[in-house]
Amino acid sequence: MISINDLTFLIGSRALYDEADWHIKPGDRVGLIGANGTGKSTLLKLIVGEYTPSSGSISMAKDIKIGYLNQDLLSYDSHHSILHVAMEAFERQNQLHDEIEELLKKIETDYSEEVLNKLSDKQQEFEALDGYNIEYRANEILAGLGFSTSDQQRPLNTFSGGWRMRVMLAKILLQTPDILLLDEPTNHMDLPSIKWLENYLGGFEGAIVIVSHDRYFLDKIVNKTVESRKGKLTVYAGNYSFYLEEKALRSEIQRGEFKNQQAKIKQEERLIERFKAKASKAKMAQSRMKALDKMERVEDVDDDNPTVNFSFKFTKPSGRHVVRIENASKSYPNIDILEHADAVIEKGDKIALIGANGKGKSTLLRMIAGTEKFEGSCETGHNVTTTFFAQHQLESLHLDNTILEELQAFAPKHTDTELRSILGCFLFTGDDVFKKIRVLSGGEKSRVALAKSLTTDSNFLILDEPTNHLDIQSVNILIQALQQYEGTFIAVSHDRYFLDHVANKIWFIEEEKIKEYPGTYAEYEEWNSKRVIPAPKPIPVKPTGEEKKPKVAEPAPANAQQQLKKLNEKLRRTEEEIAAFEISVKAAEAELAKEEIFSNQHKLDEANKHYLAEKALLDHAQKAWEELAAEIMELES
Repeated sequence: MISINDLTFLIGSRALYDEADWHIKPGDRVGLIGANGTGKSTLLKLIVGEYTPSSGSISMAKDIKIGYLNQDLLSYDSHHSILHVAMEAFERQNQLHDEIEELLKKIETDYSEEVLNKLSDKQQEFEALDGYNIEYRANEILAGLGFSTSDQQRPLNTFSGGWRMRVMLAKILLQTPDILLLDEPTNHMDLPSIKWLENYLGGFEGAIVIVSHDRYFLDKIVNKTVESRKGKLTVYAGNYSFYLEEKALRSEIQRGEFKNQQAKIKQEERLIERFKAKASKAKMAQSRMKALDKMERVEDVDDDNPTVNFSFKFTKPSGRHVVRIENASKSYPNIDILEHADAVIEKGDKIALIGANGKGKSTLLRMIAGTEKFEGSCETGHNVTTTFFAQHQLESLHLDNTILEELQAFAPKHTDTELRSILGCFLFTGDDVFKKIRVLSGGEKSRVALAKSLTTDSNFLILDEPTNHLDIQSVNILIQALQQYEGTFIAVSHDRYFLDHVANKIWFIEEEKIKEYPGTYAEYEEWNSKRVIPAPKPIPVKPTGEEKKPKVAEPAPANAQQQLKKLNEKLRRTEEEIAAFEISVKAAEAELAKEEIFSNQHKLDEANKHYLAEKALLDHAQKAWEELAAEIMELES
């Protein structure tokens, strides 16, 4: 499908790739991994032709269709609705639609056989390309990525960058390419959208190459892992977990070969040194010296998984109750976040706050941090000292400072040795600490901000998306740091591996309350998959104008009373139907989430049809309820 041979790509005098090889075959589902700066995104740009190799070749079939998602698409702008933008994927269908419309207008005055034949041909091609279902397909994918029906009619330029990226992903998925190249596709996504994308890609028939730091996402999707490291591409025949095991095994073998070779080299060097001065042995010594120079050296194994060896401590431990939230209410125009909600954070809690975007996770963190106004109270306990980490703090870094100066100014009580130890934990070693903040990448700035957060004398951390912009290695460092942290924290993240390894409690917002699950993220997921989620609370209609005293209803005629009784009975039965349909819809949704379903395209299609049918029945019952309620109100007035 795509063949990469002897690829060399130079940036200045540095070889990002040095005679690298890789062959992508049909059906491959590849996770392209490596530390930040090893050229993963660059390789995708080389494949699509945005960059030209310094030497070597990248060859592929001429008719191959590539779908390429990259972070540069954030800058795409349009005044058209997002549904329109997504449907731009159907280039030929849209062209046929316009041509058919023109021919239908023409046929009003021109009944010639030529026009009729053209119309027939266009309609047949349009039907063959499934043109009548393209809007339904676009609706389905946009809904899966978190867009409501009303959202789909809003112009693209009214959405933030993260939501625009989802629209571009929808457009690419609708193009049904032969190969998908996805550069950090789960960035800017919430957990429900990530799970939907996993299900969708599970049924995708083409090849996939994914650059991602989400270990769970990679494990779910890929069947091969390719590591970009030291200018080479190394293939592992399994998902990310397999890669870790296989790499550890290969490293152990390499470490053994290196030790054996070093022992042999030392032995040879001793022999050469011993005999090179003797005339009778000089020729033999010279021969051994040449053989030693020609020996292909085995490299020692680099440690790609540094461990945190710094103890993050604080001067004063907090009291038992760290935060107490009472009777908290918070709303924005058109959305209620919390209503009379209560919650308590206790000493030693490691809380993961999860949920879909727009449910109020970041708002709740700001309420706890005291930077968001709301009704009710949020009180911190005895001796609680707080540090709040959020992505906007990257903008508050002093660009002209070096990394070390930034920490020195923030934590003057720490010695330079302590600060350099902390920075080493976050992968800034040697002269790296003297780099200016302004030259750092987004991921490096995020690591600096996290290091600052952990140098504070705080016993309570509030972390809003700390894993954004971090590669897998950096996420592992953060996990180790938080596992060693003896204080209390609450964190929002869409990285499930991170959440599963740091949290001992799960918080989620439901029915405008803060709800808690006392366990790990994996335990929460298993529990959540088995429960029936309550239906959203109906939104009350606010009265308009002045309030009037209720009218005293006049006695209804006997036949009207009889009709009213029948309608009320019918309404009651409809409510029972709605409750039953809601359970069926929830069960159908749970069925869609099962691995044996979404990993089998036929079963997924059948399950999706069943879900849509149950949803249609629920919608129909709800509409009938509204009509009955309106009829009853008219009779009672």
